[in-house]
Amino acid sequence: MANWPNHRNKHWTQPQVQQLRQLARGNTPTRIIALKTGRTPAAVQSKASKEGISLEPHNQRPYGKAK
Repeated sequence: MANWPNHRNKHWTQPQVQQLRQLARGNTPTRIIALKTGRTPAAVQSKASKEGISLEPHNQRPYGKAK
């Protein structure tokens, strides 16, 4: 497990939220977003949920769906 920085109770800045939006739009995995923003994966998921940002990959087929 990675050693995540301790940013407990540290507020997200507007540029950080913009970076989160951009990375999510690019289908970046949550763990990678966490590393790039210096947050935990749980913090990234929480902020994305609060901001209405989807972290679901939008260019992949659901499992079990044939072409």
